[in-house]
Amino acid sequence: MSSTATKHVAVIGGGILGVSTAVHLLREGASVTLLTEQGLASEATGRSLSWLNSAGERSTPYHQLRVAGVDRYRTLFATDPSREWLQFGGGLMWNAAGQRAVTEARHAYEQSIGYDSKLLAPEEIASVTPGVDASAVPENAIFNPGEGWVSLPDLVNFLMEEFHALGGQLVLNAGKVSVTVDGGRATGVETVAGDTYKADAVLVACGAATPAVVKPLGVEIPNGSPVSMLVITKPVEHQVTAVMNTPRAAVRPNPGNTLALDHDWYEDRITEHADGSFSIPDDVVQELADESAKLIAGNPELKPASWKIGYKPIPGDGEPVFGELGQVPGCFVAFTHSGATLGLIAGELISGEILTGNKHPMLATFRPGRFS
Repeated sequence: MSSTATKHVAVIGGGILGVSTAVHLLREGASVTLLTEQGLASEATGRSLSWLNSAGERSTPYHQLRVAGVDRYRTLFATDPSREWLQFGGGLMWNAAGQRAVTEARHAYEQSIGYDSKLLAPEEIASVTPGVDASAVPENAIFNPGEGWVSLPDLVNFLMEEFHALGGQLVLNAGKVSVTVDGGRATGVETVAGDTYKADAVLVACGAATPAVVKPLGVEIPNGSPVSMLVITKPVEHQVTAVMNTPRAAVRPNPGNTLALDHDWYEDRITEHADGSFSIPDDVVQELADESAKLIAGNPELKPASWKIGYKPIPGDGEPVFGELGQVPGCFVAFTHSGATLGLIAGELISGEILTGNKHPMLATFRPGRFS
C-alpha cells in the first residue's frame, strides 16, 4: 500500500472481531468506518465466557491460531498485569463421574502437542489453584496453567479509546447493514435508513448474523450457532482465579468481585420470541447459580445480577471462517466460535490481508470458499 493512497475500510460489527480489526487497520494508516447494529459489544461479545485457551483436541491449524491468540493476550497482559479485566489464572476442567479415562486421554493428548496440562487428583487441586471446592470433583481434573480470561466489553472499551484517538469513524445503532456491490466488487455499505458509506474493502464481522449478511451476495456459509446465556452474579467473596469448566457449570472470575457463569444444559429452556428477544425461567438462572456455588470453596450463595441471551456464533463445521469472499472481491468475513481467544490475532491477520492483499498462511484452511 503506497502512502499516497489511504485505504477506506468499512467494518460491520461492534464486537471484538470488528473492533480489533478496525484498530489494527487504523494503526497501519487506513481510514475506517465501524458500523454497529445497536451498541458496541451488544451481541455475543457482551455475553461470552471468553476463556482464553486451546484446550482439548481440534485441527492443527486451529490449535496453532488459538495458541497465537493467547500469546497476543499475554503480550497485552504484560503491559499492565493489574488490569482487572484480563487475567491469567489458568483453566480447570473435569468430567462427570465414570469419565476418568476420558479425562486421562485428554490430558495425554494435550501433553503430546506441548500444551501445558496437569492431571490432578481432587486433593491436589488446592495446592495448584485457589478457591475451588474439591469435593465437587468426582475423580480427576486437568489444570492448564497457561490459560486465562478476558472481559470482552472492557477490552472493547479499551480498544475503542485507541480507535477514536486514531481517527476512526463510529456509526452506532445503524440497524441491519448490507454490503453494496458494483461490477461484482464490494464498494461499501448501506444502512437500513439508506445512508451509504463508500469503501475500498468491507469486513463483515456480525457474529451469528454473518451468514445472513453475506447471503444476498450469493455466498452460503453454514450456520451452527446455538442459543446461549451468560449470567453475571452480584459481588461475592471468593478466591477463584481459574476458569472452571465442569459438567453442570462453567465459571470464571469477572471484574468487581463478580463471577460469570454459563453452560449448555438449559438451551432447550430458552424461548425465542417473534420480536427476536429471548427469555428463560428465573428458576433456571438460579439453578445455574446454585450449580456454580457447589464448585466454589465455602459454597457461597450466588445471586444472579444480570443475564444475557442470544446466539453463540459457531460456523456450521465448527472451524473459523476468515478472509475474502471469492465471489465478491473486496468483501471479507470474520466468523468464529472462539471470538475471544482469536480476537486480537484475527484482527491483526485480517487487517494485514485487507491492506496488502497477501493471504496469511495461518488462515489458509479457514477460507469462506471451502463451503462453495
